[in-house]
Formats: sequence, C-alpha cells, structure tokens
Amino acid sequence: MSIQLSSPLKTPSGVVFQNRLVKAAMAESLAATDNDPSNKYITLYDTWSQGGWGAVITGKALANPPFPDSNTSPRRNGSLNSSHGSPPSPSQTVKDKWTRWALAAQQHDTPAIVQLVHPGRQSPVGCGEKSFFTKALAPSAVPVVLGTGVTDWLTGKLLFGTPRAMSIDEIHEAVAQFAAAAKLCHESGFAGVQIHAAHGFLLTQFLSPKSNTRTDAYGGTPANRTRIVLDVLRAVRAVVPPTFCIGVKLNSADVGGRESLDESLAQVGLIVNEGIDFLEVSGGTVENLRMAAGDAPAPPEPEKSARTMHREAFFLDYARAVRARYPDVLLMVTGGFRSRAGMREALDSGACDLIGLARPSAVWPRLPKEVLLNEQVEDEYARCDLRLVRGNWFVRSLAPKIVGVGVDTLYYAGQIERLAEGKETSAPPVGA
Repeated sequence: MSIQLSSPLKTPSGVVFQNRLVKAAMAESLAATDNDPSNKYITLYDTWSQGGWGAVITGKALANPPFPDSNTSPRRNGSLNSSHGSPPSPSQTVKDKWTRWALAAQQHDTPAIVQLVHPGRQSPVGCGEKSFFTKALAPSAVPVVLGTGVTDWLTGKLLFGTPRAMSIDEIHEAVAQFAAAAKLCHESGFAGVQIHAAHGFLLTQFLSPKSNTRTDAYGGTPANRTRIVLDVLRAVRAVVPPTFCIGVKLNSADVGGRESLDESLAQVGLIVNEGIDFLEVSGGTVENLRMAAGDAPAPPEPEKSARTMHREAFFLDYARAVRARYPDVLLMVTGGFRSRAGMREALDSGACDLIGLARPSAVWPRLPKEVLLNEQVEDEYARCDLRLVRGNWFVRSLAPKIVGVGVDTLYYAGQIERLAEGKETSAPPVGA
C-alpha cells in the first residue's frame, strides 16, 4: 500500500509526527546571548510551525558552552549549560525563555525536537570561553584534515589546531552535559531531543576509527567506539519521562567497503537496542563536505550503486541496509530530496519512514502546506529545486574548499535571518 506523505506517524514514546515531512536541523545562529533564544527565534519557529511540517527539529544546541561549534560565535549560539564542569541547574529566567520558544514552535500542533551536539575537535581555536591556546576536546589527538592542498592544510591548522584526547572523567562530564541539556528541553515543553552523532561532531569522532584511536573502554572495537553514545542515551532517558521523544542522527558518509558497512551496522544495532524513537541518516563532515555542500548531489563515486546515483536522496542505499537488518526502527533520511514523486518513492520502497528537508525549509517555510501536501499542486510542479551557491571565481578556484561550502551555507543562514525578521525569502539566483 502506498504511504502518503500526509500520513501521521506515532513514535514509540507516543509523540505523533503529523505527517512524513520533517524540517531538518540547520544552525540558526540567532541567539542574543548564551541560553537566550531571542525574539527572532519566536518569530522563526512560529513561522515554521505554521508550515504544515510533520515535526520540526531545531538547529544545533550546544551541550557544552565552552566549545561553540564551527557555525557560531560565542554570542550567536544558544547554549544549554552555563559553565564547564558539572552542569548547574538553569535559572528560572532561562527556563522561561526556553518555555516561550517551545510554545512558539509547537502552537500549531507541530512537535518540536531540540538537536543536542558537542562539537569536539570541530570547535575553532579561540572560540567561546577557551583561550587561543586551549585545545579542543576529542576522543584522540587526531586533527581535522580539510584536504590535500596546501591552503586546506594551513586552514585546518589555523582554524582547529590539534585536539586533546579526553580523559575518562571528561567523557563522563560530556555525557552529563547532554543529560542536563535534555532535562532543560523537557522542562521547557519540547517534545523531544535529537542526539547529534553525525557531521563530524564529538560523538561521530568517537564512532569512527579514523578519529578514535583509543585503546580503553571507549575505543579499539566498534562496540567500544559506540559506548559514549549509549552512555548519553541512557543518561538522557534517566532524566526524562518515557513520553519524551529521543532520536539519534548518524552519518552514512564514511561507509565505503563491506567491512566498514558491517561495522557501521553493528554500531547502529547497539544504538537501536537502547529503544530510540527514530534514527536520522545523513552524512558529511568538515573533512567530507558532501552533505554540507548545499544538499546538492555530489559526483557519483565508483563504488556507489546505480540506484543511489539516480535517486534524489543521497543516503537511501545505506538506509536500506539499516532497514534490512533492523526492520522496526523508524528511519528518517535527509539530503537531496527535491520532488514529491521522489519522496513518495522513498517511502513506498520502505527505505525510510520520514523525509528530512533542511535548506528548502529556509527558502519555503510553508513548503508542506502550500506545495508538497497540497493536492491542487500536480506532481510535475511539486518540487523544491535549489541551486548550489558557489561564490566568485576566487572562492571556486583558489580558496580552501571549506570556504566554498561556507558561501552556500551563509546564503541559507541569511534566509533564516530574514524569516526571523518576518521578511520574504528567495531561492539562490541563477549564477550565484
């Protein structure tokens, strides 16, 4: 039977996604000060909540304020804890601001889920409360490698430096920060949280043997590399009720050969066994910019199947592999969907249960209501195509590749800013 995009979906915790179209996470970078979802957040999420989305996932909320992520500055990101060390209880003022945000995001019966992240080694040098000489934390002292070119190497050294391997106590501290952040989200009235273990952030760094060379309980085997994610899930579940939705976002981009696929699927199994509500499949890091490059399809890779090369979504082959081994987990795929027909095909094939849309939501905040779920719009016109913003000749030819991706990202950050100010938005023009 064909699965309609408009069909509701109930998660194991009981949270109901109103339909199969999810506004996926994007960094808003709008907070006025730490812990302060400003009035712009209220306008922005009220707009999205009116758009007919099945659910809305917020941008990255940092579980550890001393180390802002690569898309934010100290005063532009809303952090969830106020200091390094044991997470303190947030003030009533902070709780009131977050409650106001949760109400705005959900006043039209759209469940809102806060994405929680720790950047790990993807925290730029000198950002936040750390000094220029303070190293970022990571599972191992493995630096970010932006590319093989001289400018890529130099940019990586200057931007990120070499991280410091976390102690066991620091790992436990990070776990506690995730739990404290989730507790605040629940108390504020959000429907759930999504634990970000993709896109090269800290939990991804632990999962990958490329960035995790530890030989203790948190490294050495696929199961040990997954341990911190399991610790986070258990710590979060211990401080929120069973009715609170908990999702996980994972990468598929690192999966190449059969061996790495099997290891990745084994890690997925450990995570699924924790009783999560849904699993989002995405991909990309600052080292592998496939997902970050504007949701635009990358050139086909020889080892990828013909199905993936000809389908809209980037990660359906990996999602199918997850589905085959773990048929009961609710799967969300984000990256590359551009047409109603392509979305229906992905659902009908069983590859996924939910469709994640990021950049299209920044340009067309009411895309589900006005186009994709609007029966008066024929399939031929039910599309949300977007061009990749490439910048000028210098950016395209000479600048490090991360700069080129940044141009595209900044365009959509500008559209989010316009939404937050109640202004009209627009897709990238031809030749951008």
